[in-house]
Amino acid sequence: MRRFFLALSLFLASAPLAHAAIDSTAEHALLMDGETGQVLWHKNGLVPMPPASMSKLMTTEMIFQRLKDSRLKLTDTFLVSERAWRQPGSRGFTHVGDRLTVEDLIRRIVIVSGNDACIVVAEGIGGTVENFVKMMNARAKELGMAQSTFVNPDGLPDPPGQLMSALDLAKLSRHLVRDYPVYYRYFSEKEYTIVDRKNKITQLNRDLVLGMLPGADGLKTGHTDLAGYGITSSAKRGEQRLILVLNGLRYPQYDNDYFPNIRRAEESTRILEQAFREFRRYPVYAANKVIAYAPVIDGAALTVPLTARQALGVTLMVESKPGMKTALKMDPNLTAPIAQGQRVGVLTVSAPQFPGLTVPVYASEAVPQANIAVRLWRKAKGLIGL
Repeated sequence: MRRFFLALSLFLASAPLAHAAIDSTAEHALLMDGETGQVLWHKNGLVPMPPASMSKLMTTEMIFQRLKDSRLKLTDTFLVSERAWRQPGSRGFTHVGDRLTVEDLIRRIVIVSGNDACIVVAEGIGGTVENFVKMMNARAKELGMAQSTFVNPDGLPDPPGQLMSALDLAKLSRHLVRDYPVYYRYFSEKEYTIVDRKNKITQLNRDLVLGMLPGADGLKTGHTDLAGYGITSSAKRGEQRLILVLNGLRYPQYDNDYFPNIRRAEESTRILEQAFREFRRYPVYAANKVIAYAPVIDGAALTVPLTARQALGVTLMVESKPGMKTALKMDPNLTAPIAQGQRVGVLTVSAPQFPGLTVPVYASEAVPQANIAVRLWRKAKGLIGL
């Protein structure tokens, strides 16, 4: 099912998008239906970009994967090296020689955005940072993140070359939400208090959307001079989950991060509020329901019933629903024998202000080849095939 929705989202994102009444000053943006992976709107959403600290979502995924399959436990500890302690940028207040638990490191990465904590994790899991980066790239390919290249675990611009598209960030976020429900909760924590030797240091989550938007529960912010200000947000209301990626927000009028943090959170909140208001999910077909019958050449039966394997629905703007249409395109010269479950065509859903959706359809029954006598009789009667 994951591959099905992955292919679906890729199709949608590569199609030209009609105006969806949403806009942003971000240089890169993408809105995704969190349930299906359907892309609802994007602006340069397939173009690789510097993701800054939003790339820490990939580092976090590497931890969550190992927690889920029991290679790691939350109580396991990793050693803080001098390389980790010296890592520049956002700091998680580590000290050389300390041993920190995996759970503590998750919070220092997700909430505090500590670059030093990312190096601790990279060395703890991969042995070296360089090997961990290779593991990140291999894992990204497994997850279908075709527009991502990792050169470090923290998103710093040195060394150069760290790239992700908004689509890949949305895919990764959807994966974190759906596949790691036990651990995803860390993204919704609004602060974390670090016991730093004798002091307690409370750090607020940079994701201010958590306090602005009802239903918001993650994920991650990012900023470098090259990338601009970015944020990947997810929110759920009822059964509807939306994921939004913004990057390349520029605020040259401010000389510190305080107001830009607020401005990007307001931008994310504004778009998600609009999306929750304007978009609805509409059913098209139930799972395994016969949607049509296709003619078969040389079959023991003249037709084969067709189904979509999963329940099919689309998320549209409310005003687009009256214009929704479906069209079935069959493989040409469909000839027996046909196996049950064989892919035999595609179903296309179209609507105004909607990029279109195409999914495969399958034979719900096997159709063996007709015997020679039946085929000769049909030929004499002018029926299908021999």
